[in-house]
Amino acid sequence: MDLARWIALWHRLGAQGDGLAVFTRLAAAYAEPTRAYHTAEHIEDCLAQLDASNALARRADEVEAAIWFHDAVYVPACDDNEEQSAALAHLALSEAEVPPTVAERIRTLVLATRHATIPSDPDAGLLCDIDLSILGRSREVFDRFEQQIRTEYAWVPEMTYRSARSDVLGQFLRRPSIYQTMQFRELYEERARANLARLLREFGA
Repeated sequence: MDLARWIALWHRLGAQGDGLAVFTRLAAAYAEPTRAYHTAEHIEDCLAQLDASNALARRADEVEAAIWFHDAVYVPACDDNEEQSAALAHLALSEAEVPPTVAERIRTLVLATRHATIPSDPDAGLLCDIDLSILGRSREVFDRFEQQIRTEYAWVPEMTYRSARSDVLGQFLRRPSIYQTMQFRELYEERARANLARLLREFGA
């Protein structure tokens, strides 16, 4: 993970101190041995996606901060990871005296990565597009992603996993569009639908 990039963002957000303790905590979280996909590699990929779509963001620094925090807490057996990650972001930023409105917007952005609903806020839509861009990558990259997710849920019996995973992925196929921005639709929509439909067929869904 890019310490220099993090420190630059920390200062742009108006945070006090050097941000090193928060960076160290995030780096340790993304290096947890139980993770296969939700690692520093995922964060770096999301940051690269943001760099390529930065002009779409209304508050790019807040979107970037949400990327850094959005999977800080990740326990596959729990269903409140985003809530815990959002709380961690809000606490860390508040303690660093980031303006309360900024800390609250970042907390709300992190919550959007639950992907439970289609965001109405443009920055939340962009963040979700960035997070979901993996669905529209090449077949090889998508299959590696799916293998990594399966590794994180290795304790779940195969048929149970296939059923639950089909439910999660099927919700995206049922949306009018998986992606909220035209840029991400043009880049990833067609391939994402093909990848998801293929996987669901393999799962017998």
